[in-house]
Amino acid sequence: MKLVLVGTGYVGLVSGSCFAEFGYDVTCVDKDKSRILELKKGKCPFFEPGIEELLSKHRDQTKLLSFTSSLPEAMEGADIIFITVGTPSKRLEEDADLSAVWNVAKDIANNIKKYSLVVTKSTVPVGTTKEIKKIISKIVPKENFDVVSNPEFLREGSAINDFMRPDRIIIGADNEKSTKIMKELYRPLYLLETPIITSSIESSEIIKYASNSFLATKISFINQVADLCESVGADVQEVAKGMGVDKRIGSKFLNAGPGFGGSCFPKDVKAFTSSAKKQNINFSILEAVNSYNQNRPLEISKKIINLKKYNKNSKLALFGLSFKPNTDDIRDSTSLKIAQHLFDQGIMINCYDPVSNDNTMDLFPKFNFFKNAYEASEGADAIIIGTEWNEFRALNFLKLKSLMKNLVIFDLRNIYNKQELSDLGFEYYGIGK
Repeated sequence: MKLVLVGTGYVGLVSGSCFAEFGYDVTCVDKDKSRILELKKGKCPFFEPGIEELLSKHRDQTKLLSFTSSLPEAMEGADIIFITVGTPSKRLEEDADLSAVWNVAKDIANNIKKYSLVVTKSTVPVGTTKEIKKIISKIVPKENFDVVSNPEFLREGSAINDFMRPDRIIIGADNEKSTKIMKELYRPLYLLETPIITSSIESSEIIKYASNSFLATKISFINQVADLCESVGADVQEVAKGMGVDKRIGSKFLNAGPGFGGSCFPKDVKAFTSSAKKQNINFSILEAVNSYNQNRPLEISKKIINLKKYNKNSKLALFGLSFKPNTDDIRDSTSLKIAQHLFDQGIMINCYDPVSNDNTMDLFPKFNFFKNAYEASEGADAIIIGTEWNEFRALNFLKLKSLMKNLVIFDLRNIYNKQELSDLGFEYYGIGK
């Protein structure tokens, strides 16, 4: 089976390399010739644990993975073509920008020579895959293609494992033929007894948005609970533990913090809300989730300033710039939003992240960047834990104590024990405590 993935972003490259691991002949396509050139040289455009090893293995050893900027070349003999281009929020709007999807659909239509299955793997609003079908049907006879919705559920930082050992596979199709092809594609997962859920195309598209929106809601809920805990003297970690043992609720996504960020949750909540509005459905819950989450970094930065009266003579060390650990993705990073608010008040910001320093420098040139946490903390009035990288859990606090000007920790991820730090002489502030 020959597969083509159009788009070499996060979804395209992770999916392509994992399909090659399954044993399929995979070609990844991107119109960005410089990116294709870098991939051919073995350079991955983003950090993801395990991805470079897979790319190298199947590009150089098995020869199952190749890269090209020519879609006609890639589609020669292709059985399944995946659309894996980005669908960011439109500027100044909540809608997903589907311009790349429409362009790819037209290009695919112009290059279908035999029966092919066109699969939407990009996160798209309900109705998109059917629109793709209309676009292709204007050029290609209906017997020469089918369309399927097959959303991805890859978490940055653990994407390889998420693909190889998924919670479920969603197949949204409108006929038995395409459903059968997709089930055959995912046959390597049968030994793991991975649930294969078939649905209509519309249901499949909604499943993706509904899943992300629900998780985002769960995060905002526990963050509001954390606000209450701080006001009444409770501990949100104790509350979350007590909630999480209830199997109807579950413990995941109940970690209070500075809010959700990244490339998925913020835009997906907006796009799902927008889709509902078009059907005259008022998603008031999600509107509240989005509003609260957008405002949370500002409220946290105000709290930091008010607690210690920081000013233009203050210096704060920020540990962690990516929106979550094990990725270099800084899109919608709450850590950076907080830092920007603090900087706007004249406060000097010293930054360190294990992999995201380079990504951040161009966008925040007035911040100071350091190659390790200890250099960043020298002369600092406080440390802010913005991202819960594992290396921050094992910091040498005696060394930090000798470097810092004032011993204050703002633990926005609740990774430390307050009593232990207090015993060392640190003033500790967590979230929801």
